[in-house]
Amino acid sequence: MDDDPKQPTPGREALDAYPTTVRAKMRAALVAVATAPPKRFCGGGYWEAMKGEMSGWFELRIDGPRRHHYRLFCLLDYDAKGEDKPLLVVIDGRDKPFRMTLSDADYAAVRSLGDEFRRRNPRSLA
Repeated sequence: MDDDPKQPTPGREALDAYPTTVRAKMRAALVAVATAPPKRFCGGGYWEAMKGEMSGWFELRIDGPRRHHYRLFCLLDYDAKGEDKPLLVVIDGRDKPFRMTLSDADYAAVRSLGDEFRRRNPRSLA
């Protein structure tokens, strides 16, 4: 966003589009993660470290109305120049119907956004 104000902020846009109850729960969980000591937050099923090709990523999971699933894909950024503490960064969000899975292309798109974020240091913070 700092490089080009016309560029989207997919994580924020996804969160803002989620139902009110989902947004409230996600924001509360993000605050809890951000204020916990680094690498010490126990997610209670909401905050999960991802595996495989998504290793190093975290997923915030909230179920919404009509058993619809809402996800935020986050990074803990320990390499941001000029920051004293790690940053909790919401990179992207996705939602899906009950019992559906996200595609490999969805996960690749999330990783691509994360790569773009990491290339800028100092970080683009919006």
